[in-house]
Amino acid sequence: MSASQARLLVSNWNTVRYELLNTRICDLGLAIEGSPVEPLVDRVCAELAAKGLKYRPRFYLTDSWGCPDKVPAVGIPFYLADKRLARIEEEQTGEVESQELVLMFLRHEVGHALNYAFRLWKRPEWQEAFGQFTKPYRDYFSPDPTSRNFVRHLPHSRYGRNYAQKHPDEDFAETFAVWLTPRSGWRRKYRFWPAIGKVKCVARLMREIRNRMPRNVRGGLLNPLEDMAILLARHYGQRAERYRATAQGYVDDKLREAFPPVRSHKLVPIAALIRRYRDDLLGSVSRWSGLPDAEIEIILSKIEDRSTALNLSVPLHHSTLRLVDLTALTTALAMDFAYTGRFSG
Repeated sequence: MSASQARLLVSNWNTVRYELLNTRICDLGLAIEGSPVEPLVDRVCAELAAKGLKYRPRFYLTDSWGCPDKVPAVGIPFYLADKRLARIEEEQTGEVESQELVLMFLRHEVGHALNYAFRLWKRPEWQEAFGQFTKPYRDYFSPDPTSRNFVRHLPHSRYGRNYAQKHPDEDFAETFAVWLTPRSGWRRKYRFWPAIGKVKCVARLMREIRNRMPRNVRGGLLNPLEDMAILLARHYGQRAERYRATAQGYVDDKLREAFPPVRSHKLVPIAALIRRYRDDLLGSVSRWSGLPDAEIEIILSKIEDRSTALNLSVPLHHSTLRLVDLTALTTALAMDFAYTGRFSG
């Protein structure tokens, strides 16, 4: 076996997917900052600035698009914060949002957030244009695809681009998104539609509040990432074990077995042990397994990465003893790789 084969084994998609599916969503280490979705959030915030709006709503990761009821916070699906998770989303559901669609959703949800932050729905002008905010919200409705009383923005598998017809709150959010979208050409596109009156209403409301900060900026979040303590596989209604056979570079089970959770005032991360004694580990494992250093280095890096992801530690006063366990585990994985081309996991 070569170093390139070892590298392919520990990083192949079947292994990575199984590791992710076996991880609680709250433990995936996700954040909007530094993620693929951050530039899109920044872009929409820049669009708000270009319109002269001072206020920016909160953005947070959750299980689906949406704003909590009357709370000015934009929920973004967590899988958009990691390309690997977006790939799993597409595998499990058959689709994942393009950048263009993400921008459309963000503009729509920002419309909700501004409505909630400034309590715009209470204004007579808002009610005259969009209707009563207290109207019962329907999960299903029958849109009129020929109506020109509503703008057309978000595509929907069931309703086409007629989502604005669902509820006055959605009508406002869709209309706001059309107004916010650069070069949407809404004046030309809707010039003969009654819906243009709604877009102009949004424009007037935004001019009125653009230099203000709202009083309502707080409220509970709906299913924030840190509360999603279920395995990714459970989120999709799947048993992760169905992917186990093809995850030939999987080492998490052996790591958890070798280093179970412990209580101690002073803990040393397994990754720190590897970094501190890397040369000693390389020498010992090479001597026992016969593998070249390049291949052992890849295995050590895999153990380091996964022990960090799993937050594995040992008591400080046992660290020297557990170094022996770490050497034995690394040697066992190296021998598995040498003779079978995979890890037993």
